[in-house]
Amino acid sequence: MASLLNTVSSIRLSKVSTRRVRTQSLICPISISVSRRRVKIRAAETDANEVKSQAPDTAPAAAGGGSSFNQLLGIKGAAQETNKWKIRLQLTKPVTWPPLVWGVVCGAAASGNFHWNLEDVPKAIVCMLMSGPFLTGYTQTLNDYYDREIDAINEPYRPIPSGAISENEVITQIWLLLLGGLGLAGLLDVWAGHDFPTLFYLALGGSLLSYIYSAPPLKLKQNGWIGNFALGASYISLPWWAGQALFGNLTPDIIVLTLLYSIAGLGIAIVNDFKSVEGDRALGLQSLPVAFGAETAKWICVGAIDITQISVAGYLLGAGKPFYALALLGLIIPQIVFQFQYFLKDPVKYDVKYQASAQPFLVLGLLVTALATSH
Repeated sequence: MASLLNTVSSIRLSKVSTRRVRTQSLICPISISVSRRRVKIRAAETDANEVKSQAPDTAPAAAGGGSSFNQLLGIKGAAQETNKWKIRLQLTKPVTWPPLVWGVVCGAAASGNFHWNLEDVPKAIVCMLMSGPFLTGYTQTLNDYYDREIDAINEPYRPIPSGAISENEVITQIWLLLLGGLGLAGLLDVWAGHDFPTLFYLALGGSLLSYIYSAPPLKLKQNGWIGNFALGASYISLPWWAGQALFGNLTPDIIVLTLLYSIAGLGIAIVNDFKSVEGDRALGLQSLPVAFGAETAKWICVGAIDITQISVAGYLLGAGKPFYALALLGLIIPQIVFQFQYFLKDPVKYDVKYQASAQPFLVLGLLVTALATSH
């Protein structure tokens, strides 16, 4: 009997030990699996945090929290959009049209021959359409096409790097806007009765400048000084010349004066470089914030804007137009205030707010200068 009990107890013990082994063998893989999952989750959280820290501005848009208004204007913080027409509009960046439209107004005013009648007003509107939606839209779409690799780093939610629109559709848009702008320029030459197609050649030259600014092998934007001055000339000189040539004649002193004003445009162009530093550095583009650092570049930016306008005021004073010179100086003061209030504090955080606050005074100064030269 005792031997029988011993045998039974040993069998029970072996079963218990076997159960323990089986239990341990079941527990161990679970614990390993859980630990691996924890590692994976932690790694994913780390990657997500790194992405957020590297691209804080892109997260809201990528998550669908961007603004529909920003999307239509073509500025950062835009909402994701699937409507192709809205995407096409976004590529043309309508927020960049007003300076070109205003440049046409300044050129018309500087000509001294513009009149508020049923002939001059429609001509001016067509010239604005040429300079703004068509040729500026062409420039911006072209720039986005050639910046798609940089935008994939800086602003991956933009239409081209995000895949919201195909590259073939973008190329088609570039050609339609270019040909439309050149066609309107030719129409304006005929309308104005020009013997020499001045507006057509201005539009053609500006389009070529836009191409070599964005596209290889020249890609002027790779050099912060040359690229930004070319951009400034495109936004200030070219539309002014178009407006003045449409209603009057271009003169050498106006060409020099507007090219001088384009140095202020260089400063405005630098404002847009701060948000693209990481992508520019990664792809070897020598924007001024990359070449000199953010601290130095922001002072170069405001110096170019302010010193240029002060120099123009001095020119007007020397030309015997003290009231225009004082008016221009009065418009420079609020720009300097907004520079210290916004831009010099944080050029990335406050770039849009600074431009919205300060640039209206700069473009009013352009009109003051245009009116001064018309008398």
